[in-house]
Amino acid sequence: MNWRFVVTGGPGGGKSTLLDALAERGYRIAPEAARRLIKERLAAGLLPRPDPVTFARAILDSDMEHYRAAADDDGIAFFDRGVLDALYMLDLESALSRDEIASHIQAFPYNDTVFLMPPWEAIYAMDSERDQTFEESVTVFEGMKRWYARWGYETVEVPRASVEARVSFILDAMGPQPL
Repeated sequence: MNWRFVVTGGPGGGKSTLLDALAERGYRIAPEAARRLIKERLAAGLLPRPDPVTFARAILDSDMEHYRAAADDDGIAFFDRGVLDALYMLDLESALSRDEIASHIQAFPYNDTVFLMPPWEAIYAMDSERDQTFEESVTVFEGMKRWYARWGYETVEVPRASVEARVSFILDAMGPQPL
């Protein structure tokens, strides 16, 4: 069984907080590439993002690296976004052909269940790495939902609830775990 799970959705839906809670329980976590890349650019005195294609390619490279690192371990791994998220960004820019996208998706498979964190205005906050509006978060969420379904993944929306309730929901939805 493939124990690589993607947690995705729009910005500010609580993904990082949820993944931090899973890490505290001992699960392996692959962090979101975009926030790290933005932090690095800001620290270097650059604009937060280069052009969309360059940014998406940098995210894709980082996500593929995280995937390969997790492939060395047979245990459960949770990804703060996945390779498909970067491919979605590249598709929006018409930067890859359908065949190239399909090839990447085949090379980097995740568990069939993808956890979607819905936009949640009560917890949404902009910061130095998150400059999208709440409305843009909703658009990204809807795009991710369609994109993952298009490639055969079952998207499961994580309810708006406490962090512990969200963790329990995901662990229950995963079913029996390997020892």
